[in-house]
Amino acid sequence: MQLVVRDLSKRYPNGVQALAAVSLTVPPGMFGLLGPNGAGKSTLMRTLATLQSADSGTAQLGDIDMLREPGRVRAVLGYLPQDFGVYPRVSAYDLLDHLARLKGLAEAKSRRETVDALLHRVNLYAVRKQKLGGFSGGMRQRFGIAQALIGNPKLVIVDEPTAGLDPEERVRFHNLLADIAADVIVILSTHIVSDVEDLCGQFAVIHQGRVLLTGKPASLVAGLSGRIWTKAVARTEADAVKARVSIVSTRLAAGRTVVRAHGEGSPGPGFEPAAPDLEDVYFCTIAGYLSPRAQAA
Repeated sequence: MQLVVRDLSKRYPNGVQALAAVSLTVPPGMFGLLGPNGAGKSTLMRTLATLQSADSGTAQLGDIDMLREPGRVRAVLGYLPQDFGVYPRVSAYDLLDHLARLKGLAEAKSRRETVDALLHRVNLYAVRKQKLGGFSGGMRQRFGIAQALIGNPKLVIVDEPTAGLDPEERVRFHNLLADIAADVIVILSTHIVSDVEDLCGQFAVIHQGRVLLTGKPASLVAGLSGRIWTKAVARTEADAVKARVSIVSTRLAAGRTVVRAHGEGSPGPGFEPAAPDLEDVYFCTIAGYLSPRAQAA
């Protein structure tokens, strides 16, 4: 089973074109949807999760028409939205049991086994009787994944799942997502490049409602070999350098500005070749230095 999206568009009543002819083919495994805030990621995720309609286009999950058969989609969907709320005075076990009932698991013994297994899987079984209001951000996100996995979904959508997590919880969450993706399609929507780099075999860059690039991270990084250059300059020189070279990104280091630039050859005196990474691919795509012809299947 794969997800095929073709020419999906959505314009909000205020005139914002949130999606503009978005097309994607998503195979089983982890697929990253990478873009800045406001790029259209959440609109796409909400549309695929049947929470809002599209103006035009198609989305097919196996033999399911996702835009016309929302009931069939929900039966095979797991969804962790960007803002996942919980009842703070309810225990993890009781809320997950309640959500399992809503998902259609009516038989008590089977439901109990399912809830126990999910709590073990997300490493929350030991705190299953604890009220959710006392959970850390990472624990709440892991609980969110547990509820998304009720009913053995074929498609799991997670929207900005690691924002605000500390490094230890982020690693736990990454390991959990990688385990899930062994069996189903998992779409990871994020603005954090390292999430995609760590987890995803394929990804797409979306910006201003359009998919600009799709491919395999390693192949796209390799495609930038020999085209990324770096130079450390005084902060007072930074603006002048930016005005004459194709800047990829800048950062401060020891009081100086480290400039990364894109070019077929050296952008100028003092620039040295640098090993490209996925962040370079992302920023080059947003800046327009990479065209869709640079995609790697």
